[in-house]
Amino acid sequence: MLQVQLDREGASALTDQIVEALRERIDTGLLRPGTKLPSIRGFATEHDISRFTVVEAYDRLVAMGYLQSRRGAGFFTAKSMPRSAAGQGNGEDAADPQHNEEVVWLIRRLLEAGKGLTLAGGPWLPADWLDEANLRRVMRGLANNEGDHLIEYGEPLGYRPLRRHIAETLLPEIDIQAEENQVLLTCGASQALDLVSRSLLKPGDTVLVDDPGYYNLFGSLRQQGYRLIGVPRQEDGPDIEALDRLAAQHRPRLYFTQSVLQNPTSTTLTPAKAFRLLQVAERHDFQVVEDDIFSDLHPEPAPRLAALDRLERVIYLRSFSKTLSGSLRVGFIACERGLAEQLTDSKMVTCVTTSLFTEKLVYRLLTEGYYRKFLARLLGRLAEARQRVSTAFEQTGIETFHGGDRGLFLWGRFPDIPDSLPLAESAQEEGLLLAPGAVFRPNLQPSPWMRFNVAVCEDPQVLERLQRMSTAYRDRKVESETLM
Repeated sequence: MLQVQLDREGASALTDQIVEALRERIDTGLLRPGTKLPSIRGFATEHDISRFTVVEAYDRLVAMGYLQSRRGAGFFTAKSMPRSAAGQGNGEDAADPQHNEEVVWLIRRLLEAGKGLTLAGGPWLPADWLDEANLRRVMRGLANNEGDHLIEYGEPLGYRPLRRHIAETLLPEIDIQAEENQVLLTCGASQALDLVSRSLLKPGDTVLVDDPGYYNLFGSLRQQGYRLIGVPRQEDGPDIEALDRLAAQHRPRLYFTQSVLQNPTSTTLTPAKAFRLLQVAERHDFQVVEDDIFSDLHPEPAPRLAALDRLERVIYLRSFSKTLSGSLRVGFIACERGLAEQLTDSKMVTCVTTSLFTEKLVYRLLTEGYYRKFLARLLGRLAEARQRVSTAFEQTGIETFHGGDRGLFLWGRFPDIPDSLPLAESAQEEGLLLAPGAVFRPNLQPSPWMRFNVAVCEDPQVLERLQRMSTAYRDRKVESETLM
């Protein structure tokens, strides 16, 4: 067995002690490449600690490049030395830009979910939660009106009345002051993120991202050849000490983050961390891209980096797809005026303009009075579903990440399952589509965590299938470890 001296009374957590001890043995060659480590159960028994502690330590070593996880076989020391061991970085190697198989796997199945799968880990509200009746009513009225919106191209910046409405509501709602020529309309948040990255980065540049964070963004950044460095996400926002250290080490151009109801953890940035984050950005001279796509699902005032920064260093973006309709691909970027002009040039080169019809439709939906009433009903229903699912998960034995008590998602894990990707794959046999934690990691590192959609998981049949699936998987894993 692999003996590690642990000090239970020491200042360092047991997980940290295990990580440092194994790193040292790998760096010095005491553990040669390809060496099989004790199983999680075996290590925990030998050292009289919980298996959860061992899982956390092994997961961190995998993320740092020291260990490799082989499904069904266990954990092995990596065959090549991580960058940190050679003094070249902190082990956060960039993934192959084309290596997006897990992300594509998830997105494809989300879009093909009608084929007998329930979106337990899906990214949007169920269709029957949205207000399709009012959407149809407003759409019919707009289609019956004469105007250029049916056949003409739109304006470069987007439909002016909608931009003006956005600029006028940002200040009273979330304290962001912007003029209409600082607001650029986009085809959803995805295009907004793409325009920012293509305009401000070049292949090979380093960017900081939340870890865990938004998988579609990560896939796009990897495909464009940027190097992703993950900033650990904590209960109250990013780990500021890690952010400061990584920024000093890697000199990033941008940091992509979500302040409110972060995807997938549903955590929200505290004011104290918001101020410190902006101090780090100024000290290391990088810009912050604040993705606020779940803004309307947060029922209470919350800090925005763009409000504190006054759009000097922060680029703010948002979309209406989460609460209005996934088919209405309308989002926007609010930023400094010169940058807005630069992003508009990029928009015209890549897509000429965005849809004038959908922009006019969204404008009517936002200004005809019904939207706020619908949103109030939606928030109440979402809060009730979240409470029911949280209680059911606790009874089922699913551990949830602390800090997120609002929003659409729960970030959860089944104890003693170190990698949720095989679990997500096997869940399809139960008719469930789960969102495994690996796709939310910057470079697709293994993760025991999964994203759960509370609007879907409140269904008793879904909860029953989750319980049955997790029990069966755990039984198979125990049997496999016994044979090792």
